[in-house]
Amino acid sequence: MASRETAFVEITPEVLLKAYACGIFPMAESAEDPALYWIEPEKRGIIPLDTFHVPSRLARTVRSERFSIAVNRDFQGVLDGCAEPAPGRTRTWINARIRNLYCKLYDIGHCHSVEAYENGELVGGLYGVCLGRAFFGESMFHRARDASKVALVHLVARLKASGFALLDTQFVTSHLTTFGAIEVPQRHYHKLLEAALVGEADFTGFSRGPALSGAQAVEQAQR
Repeated sequence: MASRETAFVEITPEVLLKAYACGIFPMAESAEDPALYWIEPEKRGIIPLDTFHVPSRLARTVRSERFSIAVNRDFQGVLDGCAEPAPGRTRTWINARIRNLYCKLYDIGHCHSVEAYENGELVGGLYGVCLGRAFFGESMFHRARDASKVALVHLVARLKASGFALLDTQFVTSHLTTFGAIEVPQRHYHKLLEAALVGEADFTGFSRGPALSGAQAVEQAQR
């Protein structure tokens, strides 16, 4: 279900967080369209954290540490990557208003990026919104094979180590199903969301400890 704005009213970070708490998120038709749509899918994509699966070939890639992983080092760079055309995606839904809103959420600590680097160059990553013990995955990109998938494994390892209860993917894609993504009815999703909004999980607190090796990330993500 989607509803389009009838007027370009101001959407603040606080309004956006309240929308997430109600199970609603915004999207744009294209980068050129200034309007936003409020989306509430009848079936919601999630990755159950307790059954997250790392395919064996990808696990070898993560363990090899071909990519170095960082958090919040280049949030703008991740937004740029997610807005780029890609195979099967010639248009982006990240317009100027979306970019501005999520940058503001980043500034107040409710939006984060996980980044994959190869030879010092940003080659993949993802970003999403944190609220309570829920992480709402927004978008991911890659310029090198498996870069975004490695970032996802490190994300899940971080979420599980930090006490998160819900990983929302909004929709389910074929590649997300390889990690265990499923669709749940709207009513069931709201129950999961309600439980995940109780308490707080510290996404950045995990960064104060030693960085996980690739092998540790695979083990933690599947624990």
